[in-house]
Amino acid sequence: MPNESPPQARREAGSYQVVARKYRPQLFDELVGQPHVAHGLSTAITTERVGHAYLFTGARGTGKTSTARIFAKALNCEQGPTPSPCNKCESCVSITGGGDVDVIEIDGASNRGIDDIRQLRANVAIRPSRSRFKIYIIDEVHMLTTESFNALLKTLEEPPEHVKFVFCTTNPEKLPITVLSRCQRFDFAPVATDAIQKRLSEIAKNEGLTAEPEALKLLARRAAGSMRDSQSLLEQLLSVCEQEITVEEVHRMLGTARGARLAELMEQLANRDAATALASIDTATREGVDVGQLAEQLLGYLRDMLTATVGGSPDLMLHSAADEYALLVENGRKLGAETLLAMLQIVDHALVRMKTSMHPRVLLEVAVVRICQLEALDELASVLASLRGGAVPAAGSHAGGPATRPNSPAPAAPGTARGPAAPGPATVQKKTEHITAEPLNEPAQPPRAASSEGILTPANATEIWQQVLDNMGDMVADMGRLAAQVASSGPNRLVASFPAEYITHKEFCERPNSRSRFEKALSDLTGEIIRVDFELLPGKARPTERPTPAPNKRLLMKELERHPLVQQTMEAFGAEVVNAEPPRPK
Repeated sequence: MPNESPPQARREAGSYQVVARKYRPQLFDELVGQPHVAHGLSTAITTERVGHAYLFTGARGTGKTSTARIFAKALNCEQGPTPSPCNKCESCVSITGGGDVDVIEIDGASNRGIDDIRQLRANVAIRPSRSRFKIYIIDEVHMLTTESFNALLKTLEEPPEHVKFVFCTTNPEKLPITVLSRCQRFDFAPVATDAIQKRLSEIAKNEGLTAEPEALKLLARRAAGSMRDSQSLLEQLLSVCEQEITVEEVHRMLGTARGARLAELMEQLANRDAATALASIDTATREGVDVGQLAEQLLGYLRDMLTATVGGSPDLMLHSAADEYALLVENGRKLGAETLLAMLQIVDHALVRMKTSMHPRVLLEVAVVRICQLEALDELASVLASLRGGAVPAAGSHAGGPATRPNSPAPAAPGTARGPAAPGPATVQKKTEHITAEPLNEPAQPPRAASSEGILTPANATEIWQQVLDNMGDMVADMGRLAAQVASSGPNRLVASFPAEYITHKEFCERPNSRSRFEKALSDLTGEIIRVDFELLPGKARPTERPTPAPNKRLLMKELERHPLVQQTMEAFGAEVVNAEPPRPK
């Protein structure tokens, strides 16, 4: 005879229950992270104000279906209706096991057709077999078709007294408003990390295992507010660990990096040491760390550092321990908020691409190198502020963070290529005020500020407007040339006034696309955001007069290129038309 299996191996088929089902809450008091729902339903039962239709919404694993079952037991318990069902009577036991004939659980994803709803409507009229109420629990109700919802509306609004509906969904926005208006809605919030950790600790203790608090905290953070996800991860660990759940086991199962490894990588990025950072990524992957998980950890670490840098409290840390708060603040202040924002954008962009790429490690390494190439963006912000104020920043001055490398170009925005720099405020200042450079053997004088209001002043408003029109050189610019007056009405605001007979041209310039063309050209020229307004000068319009806009250079050049003599000259000498001037009035 073959050797008999040990007693634990000779369990009956189907006797084992997964952790999520074994430790499902059976009372309102056992619900984790949903006190408002438990209080609302308990009070409705106590005050005998139970509605006929309820809608439970929230993310996965937050307790919607479990609450629906507890609510059904509370209504049909032999000692009820009561907010504390006994869980011992025949009705409570059968509802807990999912086999009660008067509590019908329907999967909305697989019973979504109109024929299924017609069958439901036909069964609604039949009274419950033994219980007080017939309760329909429809999970994922948003999967029902539009026809099914329409067929259910009348029954949902005026059901028989013995019928109650409980709808559960993760996408309430997909439900018709006619259904939402007929239900009492309860929103299930994501479960807090501390509450998940406490529940996991109780389960591990009941299973006869010890667990390191930090290991359970890692599981709680990974669950992202879902109690069921955390219990599924814990069950996977229970099948691997024999006596104790350790941090190393959690990292090995999740494919994540240890906190020390992550802090080491962040320090290398702060020091702009790309070679060592790439070596750290290689070491982490050899240890079994998934590059996608490493990128998500890096994003979360940067998020916590940014939160700490701008003054957030330790309670706002989502991915880091509370004892790391001081280190996050110190490193965050060294980098600066602007640099941290740029790092976050680079890592986030890499994560989006990694999900669809066959080479995720390469994308992470590219993101790391790009981060190491970032300049001190907070220093750049202070330099620009000094230029706008008209003062020359002192050499070597910065607002914190690593010193900018000499002879290095200005940092480009994440995801964009470096190109020729647009003319900044200093360039326009030289054009508008004709500042002359001082001799080299004399002490340099600080440049004179254009105005306390910005680069645009009442004195140079007309000149800047003409420069903008020359740079545009199209029909929109031709319409703008008809303005009789141009003035500055306030800080970074320009007003172009048209004669009364040019009302149609003024309306053309006021169109959204025309206005945006003017404002973009002003921004490119001055380096600042300038708003443009258009108005009419007082006076009566003269409809008989038709204005003749001045020809622009682009049209003149095209006309010259079509001239036979010019074409012959171009062919003979290999020349091209580079400029054209309109005829001067006699």
